[in-house]
Amino acid sequence: MSGKQFKGHEVSCCIKYFIFGFNIIFWLLGVAFLGIGLWAWNEKGVLSNISSITDLGGFDPVWLFLVTGGVMFILGFAGCIGALRENTFLLKFFSVFLGIIFFLELTAGVLAFTFKDWIKDQLNFFINNNIRAYRDDIDLQNLIDFTQEYWDCCGAFGADDWNLNIYFNCTDTNPSREKCGVPFSCCTKDPAEDVINTQCGYDVRAKADIEQKTYIHVKGCVPQFEKWLQDNLTVVAGIFIGVALLQIFGICLAQNLVSDIEAVRASCLFT
Repeated sequence: MSGKQFKGHEVSCCIKYFIFGFNIIFWLLGVAFLGIGLWAWNEKGVLSNISSITDLGGFDPVWLFLVTGGVMFILGFAGCIGALRENTFLLKFFSVFLGIIFFLELTAGVLAFTFKDWIKDQLNFFINNNIRAYRDDIDLQNLIDFTQEYWDCCGAFGADDWNLNIYFNCTDTNPSREKCGVPFSCCTKDPAEDVINTQCGYDVRAKADIEQKTYIHVKGCVPQFEKWLQDNLTVVAGIFIGVALLQIFGICLAQNLVSDIEAVRASCLFT
């Protein structure tokens, strides 16, 4: 009986431990992302008052860490335990989940290419909604500042979008010192300055349009993002293709391991 078993199907140790090693990295990264997200929420007092999640008018960047970490944790856990324990249910769950993610990415890519104008409108809405909530959350504030500094932009389609924020609008009833200004991240940078001047955007939108260009970036983040995509299209496409091939490779390996395990179990039943 023993001899017949060795002559039959065997589970590939290479595939088994490759899947295990590959997924344990993702599992650990998922734990790290979840830890960062929960730490950030704890610092903001969200964990002690869960209802405060809905208080933010814009997007909370912590969700990026929590959602990404959660998905990586689930996938990594299923892949690790499924490969190590030769659990076909977890391996099938891993491959199906990975397949669903791949399908959603593919669908999002097709829709983004087909409905470019709609995507632009949604991006404009997203940025403007977060401009309104700029002072409501420090993480959101840092995200917007990073975006405006990285792409040398200001607002969704221009600096006047900051009229949507109660602290920066130009209305006569606005008592804020930041009235008719923009955040420092909109300002053009002087290479000679080592310390950031956080007041560089004060009163700048009260100046003439031509004069504003001397102090701030007047282009919006939506057109600047489009320009960045066009300039880096090869790199972006290469990253997406690489991720897609990695996902397909992972699905194929998981399916092969499932087939090996089921074949071994079937051969054991008939020996």
